[in-house]
Order: sequence, then C-alpha cells, then structure tokens
Amino acid sequence: MTAKQLYETLKNIKLGGNVCQYSLRKCEELVPLINKINDLKDEKNAVILAHSYVSPEVIYGVGDFVGDSYKLSKDAMNTPAKIIVFAAVRFMGETAQILNPNKKVLIPGRLDGCTLADSINAQQVRDLRKQFPDYTFVCYVNTTAEVKAECDVCVTSSNIYRVIENIPNKKIYFLPDKFMGENLRNEMKHRGLDKEIKYYSGVCYVHEEYDVEQIQKVRLEYPNAKIVSHPECNSDVVKNSDFVGSTEQMLAYMRDEKSKEFLMLTECGLSSRLQVEFPEKKLVGSCTMCRYMKSNTLEDILRVLKNPLPQDYVNISEETRLKALKCLEAMFHYAQISSGN
Repeated sequence: MTAKQLYETLKNIKLGGNVCQYSLRKCEELVPLINKINDLKDEKNAVILAHSYVSPEVIYGVGDFVGDSYKLSKDAMNTPAKIIVFAAVRFMGETAQILNPNKKVLIPGRLDGCTLADSINAQQVRDLRKQFPDYTFVCYVNTTAEVKAECDVCVTSSNIYRVIENIPNKKIYFLPDKFMGENLRNEMKHRGLDKEIKYYSGVCYVHEEYDVEQIQKVRLEYPNAKIVSHPECNSDVVKNSDFVGSTEQMLAYMRDEKSKEFLMLTECGLSSRLQVEFPEKKLVGSCTMCRYMKSNTLEDILRVLKNPLPQDYVNISEETRLKALKCLEAMFHYAQISSGN
C-alpha cells in the first residue's frame, strides 16, 4: 500500500478534531507500519478481524474482515488462517475462540474491557437463576464466555427480536443491557406477544450518552435528516429514531436510504465507515468514541503478531467453551426457526 492510496481512502473522514482526520503526511507516517503488518500476516498465516468501531487506519489498512462482533466471529470460522488477531475487545475475541477452538486468538487492544460486558459476571448470573428459576436466561453477545456459559440462549442486536419470539418460554430474563431490555419489552408488546421480560442493569457508556434532546435539536436544524440508532440506546431515543439496528444494519440502511443527511447514534467508528464508503452522504450532529475500541493500534497489532505476550491470547477452559457454545447454538436454532429454515 502507498501513502497516496491510503490517503485517497481516508481523506473524507472528518471526526473527532484531529483524532480521525487524515492528511497525506499522516498517511505517509502510517503506511510503513501497515505494510509491515500485512507482510507479517502472510508470513504467520494470520488474519485481522477489525470491528467497525476501531480506528480507520486499522479497518482500511490491515483489516481482512470488517463488521460487528458476531459477523466477525463467523468470518473467523471460514478462514483457513491459524492465527486470528481480533482488533476489538476481549469478549469479542472470546466468541471467536468459542467458535474456533483450534485457532489462536489474540487481542491487541491495551484496554480490552467493556463497561457493558464487565457489568455482570458468572456468579451473579448463577445467583439470578436461583432468584428466577422459571425464566429462560438470554444474554447479549456482548458478554464474557463465562457469562454465556451460565445462560440458555445468546442474541445479537440484529436477531434479538426474532430469537426471543421463538423461545417457547414466555418468561425471559435478559442481560446485561438494561436499555436493550427495555427496547425488547416494548417491541414484544408492539408485536402482541405475551412475554414477561425482566432485565439486568448494565449499560454501554457510549450509547448511554445519547438522549432525545440531541435528536430534537438535529431535527430542527436538519429537518430532512434521518435518525439512526443502535438498540443499546435508551427507549426514548429508539422511539424517536427513523431506524434502529445493529452496526451492519445501520450501515445498510444509510446506504439504501434516499436521504443524504443522517444523525448516527452509535460509536464514531461507524461514522468513519460511512464517510469512506458513502462519501455522498452527510453526517450531522456528533458521535462518541469508545476508549476500549480505540485502544487497538497498528503498533500493538504489529507487536502481537511479532512477539505476543501471554495476556494477549484468549484462553477459555474447555468446560466453559462447551457450555458457552451450547448457548450460541441455541441462538442459531431459534434464529433459523423464524427465518423458515
């Protein structure tokens, strides 16, 4: 890759002051590192999975697969590579490891936590199950392997409604996202389904920041703008949005929507992708950056490819992996029922 090629790809990104803006000079500084990483990938038989929320130079410089956590874990299953470098956060790498036990999974991010995934642990799930023994426990994919291992069914932001409506038990305990739980309860009522839904109190600190006042202000200034939000936003934001979906669904909506103006209520990485892939579209308002996702740097990706430390590897006990796999397989089952397969 040349600096000019990288610059032509990233030149339309205008986010976060100087954090995500790319001059030709900046691209000249990035390209030697990018080329070292790409050469090393071939040498090591490795692939790089880049979540939509990581920095643009990672996505467009070295990423072999780009998307949300669930899509990337499935991509990992379809690659012959023996080493997976997952530029994201640790729970996402764990999902990839659950589905790919014979591959090495590495996390390059220095901050590999997540306020949502870290809001609950396995013991807390066990305690809740004793408190609510008649409930089917459903976890969001944004949870640790240990939490998945204690739950019955996993869901993603794109299939949550389809899966929940197909679970035969009407009593559902959803965790850990309280906003997604609120939105789930409201959607089941809207669909006329008799589901008794309880939910945990966790939140994503990025999506927690968005509110209706932000939407109202944008609608006054940009009356033709479409409001696009993630289901991790609170229920008032969701009710006042034109479209709600996963990161991949949001990107597809904005690609196909005739409107040229959008307020995107999710992490700024998706805004970067929109500006690169659909430069004719205009973003209005502001977005919020995730400090955990943005801690995945080119320098650390090169480091884990060359000299990984023990803590860079994703390690899950086989007992936990098999229990968590059962939780994921239940999701596949209930999602397929709804799609008629």
